[in-house]
Amino acid sequence: LEYNNLTQLEAAFAQHGGELACAIIEPIAGNMNFVRAQVPFMHRLRELCTQHGALLVLDEVMTGFRVALGGAQSLYARAIPGFRPDISVFGKVIGGGMPLAAFGATRDIMSQLAPLGPVYQAGTLSGNPVATACGLATLREIAKPGFFDALAAKTRRLVETLSASARERGVAFSADSEGGMFGFFFAEHLPQHYGAVMASDKERFNRFFHAMLARGVYLAPALYEAGFVSAAHSDGDIAATGAAAREAFDA
Repeated sequence: LEYNNLTQLEAAFAQHGGELACAIIEPIAGNMNFVRAQVPFMHRLRELCTQHGALLVLDEVMTGFRVALGGAQSLYARAIPGFRPDISVFGKVIGGGMPLAAFGATRDIMSQLAPLGPVYQAGTLSGNPVATACGLATLREIAKPGFFDALAAKTRRLVETLSASARERGVAFSADSEGGMFGFFFAEHLPQHYGAVMASDKERFNRFFHAMLARGVYLAPALYEAGFVSAAHSDGDIAATGAAAREAFDA
């Protein structure tokens, strides 16, 4: 289904609702750059899953513990009363740089897994003690007061700097961010689905990427990849990136 397309969503459930076991969605899609699921779309998806007995699975592999301590689902919970997924999937940040993934679900679902229930689940890296220790250390760090406020402010400053530089040069440009995750497009308006992402100016993006690389800034090399700011990035790093961008927009 096309991302954020309510008409297609309604039609799919009307036609196949009784056959659907689950609906899986990235709440902020990071593999078509940075595209948010709009609140009405997520709200209706939750309603339709509930009505048809399908599980709502949030893929928070990219967004979990990156956009907020409570993940992207915490952002939707503030906008949609009673919102919560049935299953959440995590990776990347949760491992603190080590190979680790996790999932969680409602008590009813988790009680179906062994040893409590009949469904056996295991993996090669399940519960690896070194990766788990690194992940727990990371979660303790990001749970400290003010961590996400500072990270989000730093990311917004980068996005605002890029946007201002583009405006000064009359470049069609749009950008968005949440927590430490951001994306930008050479397009007048933020895309709402993959087709709109691919309709943005790919040649301009490629020129900008290589111009930034020549100035010592390595951005994600494809227009369908999101970018990430970390606590390790300094104010000087953000300023240097902005200075490089002012030159690169002329490329």
